Amino acid sequence: MAERELGEAAPVPPPVRPSLTPEDLKRSQDRARVSRARHGRRRISLLWLLVGPGMLAMLGENDGPSMLSYAASGAEYGIGFFLPFIGLTFAAAVVVQEMAMRVGAVTHRGYGELIFQRFGRTWGWIAVGDLLLTNFVTLITELIAVRVGMGFFGVPAPVAVLAGIALVVFGVSGGRYWRWERIALALALFNLVFLASAVLTHPDPGQIGHALITWTPRPTGPLQPVLLLVASDIGATITPWMVFFQQSAVADKGMTPRDIGQGRIDTILGSIVAAVAGGAAVVAAATLFTHHVDVSHYQSGAGFAQALRPLVGPLASSLFALGLVEAGALATMTISASSGYALGEALASPHSFNRGLREAKGFYSFNVLLAVLAGAVVLIPGAPLLAITLNANLLAVVLLPPTLVFLLLLANDRELMGPRSNRLWLKLLGGLIAVAVGVVGSAYAVVAAVAAIR
Repeated sequence: MAERELGEAAPVPPPVRPSLTPEDLKRSQDRARVSRARHGRRRISLLWLLVGPGMLAMLGENDGPSMLSYAASGAEYGIGFFLPFIGLTFAAAVVVQEMAMRVGAVTHRGYGELIFQRFGRTWGWIAVGDLLLTNFVTLITELIAVRVGMGFFGVPAPVAVLAGIALVVFGVSGGRYWRWERIALALALFNLVFLASAVLTHPDPGQIGHALITWTPRPTGPLQPVLLLVASDIGATITPWMVFFQQSAVADKGMTPRDIGQGRIDTILGSIVAAVAGGAAVVAAATLFTHHVDVSHYQSGAGFAQALRPLVGPLASSLFALGLVEAGALATMTISASSGYALGEALASPHSFNRGLREAKGFYSFNVLLAVLAGAVVLIPGAPLLAITLNANLLAVVLLPPTLVFLLLLANDRELMGPRSNRLWLKLLGGLIAVAVGVVGSAYAVVAAVAAIR
């Protein structure tokens, strides 16, 4: 009997089938709509369903500090150099963000999660730590923009900051990625009020065309402030949080390799709209340069809209201030989300807008907590708001090269990406962008150090 029992094959237990989570079900519903649109050859519907991460990354980066940086560039030096320069930085942003989108669509993993898996916990925590530091400083500047913009209309600073935080709470209250994304996209469209403001300043189309074609005149004067604005404008266009956000949002949205074409369109459209709005901020504020208005004493940031009022009227200046409110509010949502994604990926805890509050308490709590802490800093009396804003963008430039290097390593990895890994020209172009960003950040640091010694 014992021999028979030993000789008999042990019964094979039935395979364990993992149950679908509510997050899986919600995402599958979105994918079913995408599948119906694709098979029905409804191209516009398909694009509408897949648009989102690229638009939000680009327009979310047209945030408070970015628009104030663009305004400072136009007010200090006019449009000759900085208008085409901003177009160049957005072209570089398309290259970077397309890689982030493609890696997310192929791997279904966020940027932080892949860093932990491919390079280990040490590099993973360094990447996430850099991001959280940059994001916290940037969130401060987003609420500065909300405070500055609403202050133009007489709204007290505490009320303005609370309104920005309340928007974050409202955005995360739905338990659905699709809902959060559509709220953010609706808000993003208001970034174009900067274009309306610029049109109302009655710029000379010939001068704009000349600037875009010839890239002249060059900025003159001390090198340090010019380099600060150059670095700040780069940090206003390409930042670590954009890489974390777009790759994680692509994974949260459930995009697949078949969606890469629409993902590219999403990213390019976002860059075009954001470049137009950013350029409009330069053109609008260049009115101050044309009229030789000294903006050095507008260190609160609010002065740009206030200084424009006697020159271009209340409507254009009011739209400029309203644009600052939108820019700060949208970025508060997207940067908080980027922080929540990154920390959730680092801790291997639930990190999706498709999870309910009870399932992802850490993800939602961290979204709100970071905004609350940033709001507390903004309300410190006498803080130099514009200086904080420009240096926040500078910090993003300093911390950006490691993020770009890791992204390139992931996108170049044929084992990870298969046939969708970077081609040689994209490897070279991505490397050139990383080197250029590093050189600009280092150049400003050297010039600033020399000036401090003198």
